[in-house]
Amino acid sequence: MSIKGKLNRYKNHIVKEVDTAFNKKLIHTSMKDHEIPFLEKWRSFGAEPFYFDGSFCFVRTVDYPLDYQHGIYPFSKLANVVDMWNSQGLNHPLSTNGHKMSDLFFFDTETTGLGGGAGNTIFLLGHARVQKDRIILKQHFLPNPGAEVALYQSFLSIVDYKTLVTYNGKAFDWPQVKTRHTLIRDAIPKLPEFGHFDLYHASRRLWKNKLESVRLANVEKEILGIKRVGDVPGFLAPILYFDYLDNQDPEGIFGILQHNEIDILSLISLYIHLSGIILQSESNDNISEQFEVAKWLDTLGETKKAESLYEQVAEHNELDVMKAKLALAFLYKKQNKVDESIHLFHEIFEIGFEGEKVISGIELSKHYEHRVKDFKKALSFASSSFEYWKNQKGERKKKEEVDFVKRLNRLERKFQKEKEIFPG
Repeated sequence: MSIKGKLNRYKNHIVKEVDTAFNKKLIHTSMKDHEIPFLEKWRSFGAEPFYFDGSFCFVRTVDYPLDYQHGIYPFSKLANVVDMWNSQGLNHPLSTNGHKMSDLFFFDTETTGLGGGAGNTIFLLGHARVQKDRIILKQHFLPNPGAEVALYQSFLSIVDYKTLVTYNGKAFDWPQVKTRHTLIRDAIPKLPEFGHFDLYHASRRLWKNKLESVRLANVEKEILGIKRVGDVPGFLAPILYFDYLDNQDPEGIFGILQHNEIDILSLISLYIHLSGIILQSESNDNISEQFEVAKWLDTLGETKKAESLYEQVAEHNELDVMKAKLALAFLYKKQNKVDESIHLFHEIFEIGFEGEKVISGIELSKHYEHRVKDFKKALSFASSSFEYWKNQKGERKKKEEVDFVKRLNRLERKFQKEKEIFPG
């Protein structure tokens, strides 16, 4: 049977928003250890039942020493980057300025994967944080669709954190948690308020042009040096979960738990790596990453550091150099450093690629029209830019053409008027 077919076959296991289980108070008979199938097997894997409101879920705990190395980093490096964020005070969405290492809460989920909203059930909540000299990782597993109150009670009763760290969690994991929580909110604690570091967006910004995919598994392999052996692919998780609901044997679930465990540990290593790239960007010998960090800091208003990085990138002879010079020219323009800005625009217009020539030519045309009042030069740069624009490959926007024609007509009128006033 196809994966899609098997998922559809098990749709009846999903608790929908209209289900009476969530519209009425859950009523369960009292559970005891001897009534839980395969309990010793669960315990041999480090999981214990958590009882609440006549139901139960499983909670598994794993701990790692801080000197444990996951990929290219030991977890002890986390303390270093948190200290650096606090000492530099950089304005950045990944900054832990004002926080301790123990405030970070690395979080990931596994779901039935049948779309968003109430029809998509989270069956595994996994998280890790630093406690004293160890990484404590916990996983909360849903043994049946009617046990969500126990699942979220086990999770929320121990959650005390300041900052959530996820991979695409802003778009997927946490909205799913909020949806499920809404259905049973009268029976469990409220969700906490927190900051959110989503490492997916940082990874995409830095490596979207370098990596074939910025899926976490690919970032692990290509960037962090993490090799998964015998890993259960994430897309199989719903099938294995539905099989478990049928036969209650957790053997297949253990593979999902291990997959989720690696995901969470990788969040720690990835946060260390991303922080290092941002905080120590001046010493980064990867010009592409240096340029992306410069652009990021520029958009955040960290102009001093962005300017320094742009200047470093502009000294090299790689593909990103012209992009860096163009960005630096605009930064100089914003800072009213006219001479430095125009010098770079001239350089880019001479040796840049067509797209860069178009942009720099327009800027030079504006400069000579409005500041210097040299309409002949302004017209020349505008005309050349228009030709480069027409020669570019790909789709050209009609509005851009309209703007060019408008600019050229205006400059032609100004130039002709100037000739009449100052003939010869």
